[in-house]
Amino acid sequence: MYKVGFIGTGVMGQGMVKNLLKAGFPVQVYTRSKQKAEILIEEGAKWCDSPAEVASTADVVITMVGYPADVEQIYFGEQGTLVNAKQGTFVIDMTTSKPSLAQRIFVEASQRGVYSLDAPVSGGDIGARNGTLSIMVGGEREAFQQMSDVFQAMGTQVIYQGAAGAGQHTKMCNQIAIASNMIGVTEALTYAKQAKLNPQTVLESITSGAAGSWSLSNLVPRMIKGDDAPGFYIKHFVKDMGIALEEMETMDINLPGLKLAKKMYDQLVELGFEDNGTQALYRWYEE
Repeated sequence: MYKVGFIGTGVMGQGMVKNLLKAGFPVQVYTRSKQKAEILIEEGAKWCDSPAEVASTADVVITMVGYPADVEQIYFGEQGTLVNAKQGTFVIDMTTSKPSLAQRIFVEASQRGVYSLDAPVSGGDIGARNGTLSIMVGGEREAFQQMSDVFQAMGTQVIYQGAAGAGQHTKMCNQIAIASNMIGVTEALTYAKQAKLNPQTVLESITSGAAGSWSLSNLVPRMIKGDDAPGFYIKHFVKDMGIALEEMETMDINLPGLKLAKKMYDQLVELGFEDNGTQALYRWYEE
């Protein structure tokens, strides 16, 4: 069984590591604050003092960090995974990042005899905790197939999308769909409250109909409770939408729904909600 190294044990990473442990994989972890990994260490994960230690001793290195700049540092820095990984190691970036960066990692990894996959996920903290993530994978098909058991430990919808960068492009499609949907579900809740309806019974009526969506089922209940706890940070969603907008310009297409959502979430960041969950969009309508 592969020895798995996992770098980045935040909101998403913790659930993913726990499911790898449940599946029987030996897991070693690194994150910038060891305190955030204490629960995982108690459950059997081994602590490493640097990304270099993870890369030099694991068969599979998974990264789940915040921003493309973090990915770049972890892969290309002196203590990075590519510099320190053994030949034959698999490196899997599950961060939502730039397709061009995924392609750059793939080229560098190939030159070092390392297999690289970009595999961003969707499903939030709930999916990470329950092992039901949707995983979108780019890279060589053979490498994808060899990592099947690793992916299956963390997700239930694991789909190969194509060459390096294809996983990240697919995640952009996911984020674009969510961006406009979040406006729709939040406006539905706002309308229900203004019409003096019971938001909970409205939710029960529309969730299973044509309006149904993951955001409606999982995030609107949090909105109703006033629960802003992050399953996915606003600051990271803004980052994702920014990447999608950059790609939009490159492709010479116009996505007005994405532009509007990005503008609204940017305003929430300005109001100090960047560390709240994306469901805090309802606060935009309250401000």
